[in-house]
Amino acid sequence: MRPFSYFIPASLQEALAIFQREGEGGRPIAGGTDLVVQLKEGGHKFPYPRYLVSVRRLPELRRLEWVEGEGLRLGAAVTMAEIEASPIVRERYLALAEGARVVGSRQTANMATVGGNLCNAAPSADTAPPLLVLGAKARILGPRGERLLPLEEFFLGPGRTVLEHGEVLVEVLLPPPLPRSASAYRRHTPRQCMDIAVVGVAAFLALDEAGEKIAEARIALGAVAPTPIRAHRAEALLVGRPASPEVLGEAALMAREEASPISDVRGSAQFRRYLVGVMTEAVLEEALSRARGR
Repeated sequence: MRPFSYFIPASLQEALAIFQREGEGGRPIAGGTDLVVQLKEGGHKFPYPRYLVSVRRLPELRRLEWVEGEGLRLGAAVTMAEIEASPIVRERYLALAEGARVVGSRQTANMATVGGNLCNAAPSADTAPPLLVLGAKARILGPRGERLLPLEEFFLGPGRTVLEHGEVLVEVLLPPPLPRSASAYRRHTPRQCMDIAVVGVAAFLALDEAGEKIAEARIALGAVAPTPIRAHRAEALLVGRPASPEVLGEAALMAREEASPISDVRGSAQFRRYLVGVMTEAVLEEALSRARGR
């Protein structure tokens, strides 16, 4: 590990000022479960940082708060363990709790943050598909002020996000769940735990007043494209149609076609594409069952 400077600001404004004062070559750090490994291993594809700015304990990044009429404000420094244990998340955004639950070991979950999981921009990030189907927006603060954008626009490629120098992901905003709606997340790994997703699938379904047709649908896929993606064509196929096993199966096949996986040591592209179909159908069925209150 090469030398670097380390700053511990007391506020978000102080953290932003450090980035401005120190210039290029700095990175924020929260739990460090990805970044510290990269620093120790060296040879990662990103420039080695000259300095790190700790954002772990900044109050602005530690919120986990339900705001009536607005939804959930989820600070970027909230840990996976805190997300999984949150009654608000488990009651209203269950797919997110399911994603947070499978991120590493218990020790990792106590350190790893949702902001780090997103900013690391791994295609296999377990919180990304749930947040995508839950309609999350990223609130970013930097030298040019604040910007709010759909999470789908946050990822640019493996290890790459829209964050510019001096910008910090402050929080993720989730709208209130729709009536008669539910979400679910599953992943496939060679091992039951302590592994990276070969495929991850999240789904969100909202039913009409009669509970017979699908009023809104969202499907997100992880580890099968350069970034976590929405399966828009599969979603469109579901909306307005009966909530039947046949319709869910059609959507799963469409999602399989929307995936663009690669072959690597963890699995072939063919295997990943097959998994997308099987897992999407299963996750849609789970979301539907939950939306019906079963």
